[in-house]
Amino acid sequence: MKSEKKLNSNHPIEFEYIWKYLFKMFEKQIITEEKYRYVEIGEGTPVVILHGLMGGLSNFEGVMNYFPDKGYKILVPELPVYDLPLVDSTVKSLADFLNGFLIFKKLSEVVLLGNSLGGHVALLFTKFHPEKVKGLIITGSSGLYENAMGDGYPKRGDYQYIKTKSEEVFYDPKVATKEIVDEVFESVNDRNKLVRTLSFAKSAIRHNMANDLPLMQTKTAIIWGAQDSVTPPNVADEFNSLLPNSDLYWIDKCGHAPMMEHPDRFNEIMHSWLKEYNI
Repeated sequence: MKSEKKLNSNHPIEFEYIWKYLFKMFEKQIITEEKYRYVEIGEGTPVVILHGLMGGLSNFEGVMNYFPDKGYKILVPELPVYDLPLVDSTVKSLADFLNGFLIFKKLSEVVLLGNSLGGHVALLFTKFHPEKVKGLIITGSSGLYENAMGDGYPKRGDYQYIKTKSEEVFYDPKVATKEIVDEVFESVNDRNKLVRTLSFAKSAIRHNMANDLPLMQTKTAIIWGAQDSVTPPNVADEFNSLLPNSDLYWIDKCGHAPMMEHPDRFNEIMHSWLKEYNI
């Protein structure tokens, strides 16, 4: 385990460390251009990250910290999960939004990384636009099966219930910080957000991709938590059997969001896979 060191701003090396840290924090500020809100960090091969239904940009903090120094440009658009008309609250609409974002950013060939619903969006986009995707990474993805709604509709006013359900997403319940639980609680108690959450969840279940996957030739890394209870391990096995050019990687003692629970291991797997296929 690395020992902690006190930072002393009088030391030039440590001052440089502080400056680089502050610069990275500044870089992570959300950019707003036209209808898009996104984070953009680094230069190189573009990696576009797609968050899940209840997730956010901060879920990929480990990826955002690691890859910009490795020759990759990280872009994390904020998906309009609460802004689309209810009739358009579908996985297909988010894939269309992603296409518009790539056109806006003048990106013609990218790596896509998606968690949960974001993985489903990445898969569907790749089905429609395979020429735009040079590599695909999915983790805890919907598209075949999910148990995201658990035992029924969220109990809106019951904070302890929401806390328990949030903790069940992770192998280590402590990953579900009060901030995360508060965000989920706020979302399910906002009628506008709740009806759209349910609409997207139903769309994900309806839009099963079992028949599409065998036709998709894109190189794909499947990185899965061995104890994922939302999209269980057999789902990862099925993705791997259906996708012709896929590699499956397991992370032990890990639930539905490996990039949050085990960011170092997740980055190691993802970087190794990208290098192996020269992506």
